[in-house]
Amino acid sequence: MERLPGTKVYRYAVLTRVSHWFWVIAFAALVSSGLQIFNAAPYLDASDKSNPARRVLSIDSPADGVGTTTIFGRTFTTTGWLGWTDDGMGGRTARAFPGWITIPAYQDLADGRRWHLFFAWIAASCWLAWLVSSAIKGNLREMVLRPSDLPKLWPMQAYYLRLRKEPPAHGTYNPLQKLAYTVVAFVLAPMIVLTGLALSPGIDAIAQPLTWLLGGRQFARLWHFVAMLGLLGFFVVHTFQVATQGLLNQMRSMITGWYRLGDHDGVGP
Repeated sequence: MERLPGTKVYRYAVLTRVSHWFWVIAFAALVSSGLQIFNAAPYLDASDKSNPARRVLSIDSPADGVGTTTIFGRTFTTTGWLGWTDDGMGGRTARAFPGWITIPAYQDLADGRRWHLFFAWIAASCWLAWLVSSAIKGNLREMVLRPSDLPKLWPMQAYYLRLRKEPPAHGTYNPLQKLAYTVVAFVLAPMIVLTGLALSPGIDAIAQPLTWLLGGRQFARLWHFVAMLGLLGFFVVHTFQVATQGLLNQMRSMITGWYRLGDHDGVGP
């Protein structure tokens, strides 16, 4: 049966919505506590162990009051932002990320790990709950990118950029949404879980082959950081799309489950 624009449809199940909002909270806490952990060793090496010769990123304070960030050998002064920043107790000190963005605000590696582990379990549970709920409801099949969607990626991007008046024909989710969900659910999420396990001293002791397969602890740190940046990129793009494609409608659907179809929603297979 054809669904006309303006029709309300029940798009998101309760488990999907609950897991979505808990994941948002957990992800924010994971990033914040992860930066706290990073502060204890503020560098990333493309190596099986710490190796300055293969350093990809480092955030330092070579002199009191001067913060620097080095990326692939290029050094930038980042005083006040990175390297020499807020210490979380009203002062400033040599510290990679400032206290206002880390959990806890003051430097404490042990507490940072506790926060990180706690919210890691919540985030992983939300991811699994979302997969199960989407699979049961039948949405997962619609969210996975298929070969037939590939030719529609650029036309859909052109529509978002206002270079095209009409989007390509699509179902519940457009091809760019499918690409994002596929990469997040089946690439970035598993990657961040596996690298996180490899970085856990307890897991590493009983599953050392996992660390070895990832190239060692330093490579695992690098992949973990890259996956985090990928998820942050998804969050920014996702937020932008929600804000520009009917903010109230999108937010209402993720709170109540009910979504009002727009002019181009569900216009094709």
